[in-house]
Amino acid sequence: MSTAAFNPQRRRLLAMGGGLLLTAAVIRRAGAAEAVEIQMSGTPSGSQVWFRPHGLLIQPGQTVRWVNSDTGNAHTTTAYHPKNHKPLRIPDGATPWDSGYLLPGQSFEVVLSVPGVYDYFCLPHEMAGMVGRIVVGTADAAHKPYAATDAQLPAVALAQFPDVAAILKSKRID
Repeated sequence: MSTAAFNPQRRRLLAMGGGLLLTAAVIRRAGAAEAVEIQMSGTPSGSQVWFRPHGLLIQPGQTVRWVNSDTGNAHTTTAYHPKNHKPLRIPDGATPWDSGYLLPGQSFEVVLSVPGVYDYFCLPHEMAGMVGRIVVGTADAAHKPYAATDAQLPAVALAQFPDVAAILKSKRID
């Protein structure tokens, strides 16, 4: 056998390296913000549908997970963006998303990294006011984001967006 295998200095170095790797993994996990969950749901008759919360404050780089907890409807989470055939209502440079139809029990995740205000909707239920707003990082509480595109949205959807100031104050609006 090699004497290197029994070298106490080598063992100590290997143990220290392993400890450093474990410490780095724990620190990285502790520093990572946990995913936040948004429920997609509605009444049993389907007469009302919603995202809960429909207003949310998160940190840049945080994961948002939408879960369809509605037993009777399929839903989407879709960013207001020209790629989704809608006006731009997410920050410049942010990546748009569209979950596609989520059946009951299915979920979809996205990481939002660019600070600003993100507006999104449910494709089959936008006309029923199923929209939401996420503030990532900080935003001007007095600013009315996307006012120039308000006329391009259904009035019922526009009425459901929570105010940015209210989101910044409460962090979560159901």
